[in-house]
Amino acid sequence: MNMYNNYFKNKILLITGGTGSFGKAVLKNIINSEIKEIRIFSRDERKQDQLRNKYKNDKLKFYIGDVRDKKSIDNAINQVDYVFHAAALKQVPTCEFFPIEAVKTNIIGADNVLDSCIEYNVKKVVFLSTDKAVYPINAMGMSKALMEKVMIAKSRKNNNTIICATRYGNVIASRGSVIPLFVNQIKTNEALTITNPKMTRYMMTLQEAVDLVMYAFQKGNRGDIFVQKSPAATIKLIALVLKDIFNSNVPIKYIGTRHGEKLFETLVNREEMAKVNESQNYFQIAYDDRDLNYEKFYNSESDIIDEYEDYNSHNTEQLDFSSLKEILYSTEYVRDMLK
Repeated sequence: MNMYNNYFKNKILLITGGTGSFGKAVLKNIINSEIKEIRIFSRDERKQDQLRNKYKNDKLKFYIGDVRDKKSIDNAINQVDYVFHAAALKQVPTCEFFPIEAVKTNIIGADNVLDSCIEYNVKKVVFLSTDKAVYPINAMGMSKALMEKVMIAKSRKNNNTIICATRYGNVIASRGSVIPLFVNQIKTNEALTITNPKMTRYMMTLQEAVDLVMYAFQKGNRGDIFVQKSPAATIKLIALVLKDIFNSNVPIKYIGTRHGEKLFETLVNREEMAKVNESQNYFQIAYDDRDLNYEKFYNSESDIIDEYEDYNSHNTEQLDFSSLKEILYSTEYVRDMLK
């Protein structure tokens, strides 16, 4: 029996931004379950047509729309049981130069999705956030941080729709990530452009991203944020491993840090680490349910944040050459590029 039948049998799932890397990975996982319907909501008619032709499956329904326009979400959400919200502007440099566009999609768009979910009595919503939302220094991270705050605020006011989120780092080979850039440079015999060789990034496969969302879907309570414990690697190591995998001798060129880039990324900040529920593979960050009358809730014994440190890509497990090579070899993207 398909493991997803326990959750999706005879249910309707809507995926915003469903033609992206995450949406396609979810489809691959659950299309053969007994789910009643999967609705793909996105702006890109070309990508929708490609998915339609790839699957030719009556369970798949496609909706053209934009999360900035609540009416277009309403058209897609009637009778939906669950929503995975993946639509976003995700590239750091793009958001740096067009920050108000990040606000429109990542904050206002998220608010529109939540309002529609609550209005149409969706049972559960899982939002996709990013490590860049923690101590944000760039527009993309700031917009995602505010998206999380909108999600938590709506959770406080609503009891019928369970709203939770996931927060993850670099997903290998996702749109805008460094690995497709390096692979393309290798294939066109160009130098690999590295901004800072000591820069570390979490390494997470696309399947792990789906598994994290499914974990949040199963375990999530109102306002929870879920994080997977992930290893990390330096950008230089990623470049060297890819050169080895593709048997390439292209040089490495250092170009300096781009707009809004961090030396390392943080998935859980110190204040959150003081209150997480920790399992073997995940952190569950429960939202702060105090109201504005803080003095009612004050407990001096709870002020212990100085005993904790952030969970970041510098202090997590660091991959060596062979372990990173094994992870990259295991991804469908790298295997396809090697063919």
